[in-house]
Amino acid sequence: MKRGKNYKASLETYDKSQAMDVDAAIAQVKKNAKAKFDETIEVHIRTGCDGRHAEQQIRGAVVLPHGTGKSVRVLVFAKGPKADEATEAGADFVGADELIPKIQNEGWLDFDVVVATPDMMGVVGRLGRVLGPKGLMPNPKAGTVTMDVTKAVNDIKAGKIEYRLDKSNIIHVPIGKASFDEKKLAENFQTLMDAINKAKPASLKGQYLKSITLAPTMGPGVKVNTIKVQ
Repeated sequence: MKRGKNYKASLETYDKSQAMDVDAAIAQVKKNAKAKFDETIEVHIRTGCDGRHAEQQIRGAVVLPHGTGKSVRVLVFAKGPKADEATEAGADFVGADELIPKIQNEGWLDFDVVVATPDMMGVVGRLGRVLGPKGLMPNPKAGTVTMDVTKAVNDIKAGKIEYRLDKSNIIHVPIGKASFDEKKLAENFQTLMDAINKAKPASLKGQYLKSITLAPTMGPGVKVNTIKVQ
């Protein structure tokens, strides 16, 4: 892959193969964010889990204390009083069966998170082929299948992020923007890692956290010392 001047210049300022303490890694990754827009800082966690086994499938959600810096659009599937509750809570879109053809046939996907009341999952299930591959299907573990739609919407708007293993047993999540100060990024990072550590499968043998990398949208990544965050 061809890299730009900024990317190459950043690589010359530190040893990419060396793992750093969290504070040093955050300071370096902020320096690596040289794009003209406010880059997202992401954490990539390579685990020792085997996602083929159900008991080692890590999935959950956590509210970052300082949010992600991104405005999140929330779609809620609900009816009656619960639909009114979702609207009052600040959901961007609220509906039921009438949204199915709009998403299925028209390809409407102008939302970032989907919440549904349990009674609506039969309807939402029909969208599995569309929402599933994009990671948008509501899930009880992530708190997006719930009767408490007010809390769900409030948490998401406040900076709730979902984490899950991908096919390579890696977790990819944003922890803020390059414009965040180091303290806010560090607190968001620690909150995420506390949740990841609590989610360690009891059946896992061997090393849980194999590597942790912090990276801006356009710049090179920085390795974090895994021993200090377990």
